[in-house]
Amino acid sequence: MTQKSHSQEQRVAVFPGTFDPFTIGHADIVERGLEIFDRVAICVGVNISKPKDRQSAERRVQAIERVYAGNDRVSVHCWSGLTAEFALSIGARHLLRGVRSVKDNDYERDMAEANREMFGLDTVVLFTDPKLAYVSSSLVRELVAHGQDVSRFLPKADV
Repeated sequence: MTQKSHSQEQRVAVFPGTFDPFTIGHADIVERGLEIFDRVAICVGVNISKPKDRQSAERRVQAIERVYAGNDRVSVHCWSGLTAEFALSIGARHLLRGVRSVKDNDYERDMAEANREMFGLDTVVLFTDPKLAYVSSSLVRELVAHGQDVSRFLPKADV
């Protein structure tokens, strides 16, 4: 058996999303993804049609980096192009996705098929922990807009 170099052995997955904000549900997918992959690259998407989204995305990157400070198996990136292009640019062969509902599943299946056909990327889908299935970024934003404490829905930063 031939020995592969360390970099060839690395199984890297890209976990893409807007993460506005990054919730305990997202963190759960990352933690479970790390049980499968050597590294997870969190890819914070930027909506280029919204001029202020780049600044907002960079703040989200910084917030997520604080959660994973000291964990060299997780990296956080800002990206405005196709997720598949980002994945290929860092040598990832897999996308990591979380699914909360049947509606999410149908969408993710279609995207997975397209990414595999067009870019040779496989998608690994993890079903959300049922205790966290109701947690979404839009729920958190709505609660914040009404002055509610949302700390129970956000991962704790290590710093």
